[in-house]
Formats: sequence, C-alpha cells, structure tokens
Amino acid sequence: MFEGMYAEKILTHEYIRPYPQQPQETSGYYIGSDAIYRYSLKDSEYPTIIIPDPLFDNNGGIIRPGYYEIALSDSREFLILMESKKPIAIIPVIKIEEDASEKNRLNNPTVKKELKKEAKAREKTNKDRAKVGMKPDEPEIFMEAEIEYHPKGEYYLIKYQKGEIKAWGAFKG
Repeated sequence: MFEGMYAEKILTHEYIRPYPQQPQETSGYYIGSDAIYRYSLKDSEYPTIIIPDPLFDNNGGIIRPGYYEIALSDSREFLILMESKKPIAIIPVIKIEEDASEKNRLNNPTVKKELKKEAKAREKTNKDRAKVGMKPDEPEIFMEAEIEYHPKGEYYLIKYQKGEIKAWGAFKG
C-alpha cells in the first residue's frame, strides 16, 4: 500500500517529473540539424538519407533501416540509393527544379571578385594545411535528403537537394 501511495504522490506533485518532458534534446541540436544531415559525411559527395523502417518490394526484396547516400543520375531522370558506394535501388524522378537566382548571383561582377578572393585565401590555407599533412579545405555544398510516407497514395516520397538542384522521387512501398 505504501508503494502505491508513494507513486501516486510523485505523479501528482507539480515540481517532480518522473518522465522527461518532450521533446527531449540532450545537446541543444534538434534531430536532423547536425552537419551529417545537412552536409553529409566529409568523405561523401552525396547527401545522406536515413531510412527508419524496412522497405519491401513486390519481389520480396528489402532495404534495411540505416544511413544511405542518394545521388541524382547524370540524365536527371533517376535518384540512385547507394549503400557503401554500391547502388541498391533506382527511384524515378517526378519533379526537378534548378535555382536560377543562384546562377544570376554568381554572374554578378562583385560576387565574382569576392569568390576570387575566397579562392586565393583557400589556396593559401590549403598550402599551409599540406605542410602539416592535413586534408585540403574545400567549400561546403548544401546537401539534404529525406524520405516521407504518404498513406493516402501509399507511396514514399524522397526529397533531394544538392546545391541549387532539387529533385523529388517517388515509389510504391
């Protein structure tokens, strides 16, 4: 009886919380805002996608949950899902966008001058880094990929972005 009363008093006490409040963020970062999600791994040229649940196809194939890289084909007709640089799935692209404002910005003469200054400074930094045996510093390109399930149409939608190119792919699951 004492244990039951104790648990009841703890649960109704306004200053003691037996369970953590939601959302529970331990380091100040929101889940998905870390550099691994936005800029992928240092050695990777492609965005990283997280597949939380196993994906099945009609032939009995399975894509296990985990971290995968996703690339846009050269013809921009397919998204390629890769595991350890080996393609495991090809997803058709349903929509593609390219940001024209970024091209216009890069053609601006003042921006060109700034980019040349940055390139010179990066070249100097890379020479110093090479003397010490460090990898060269390369400009980071914004990369992001995510997967969503739409229960109405019973399909998965993959959103892909690398630099100024955005693509959406879909497949039935």
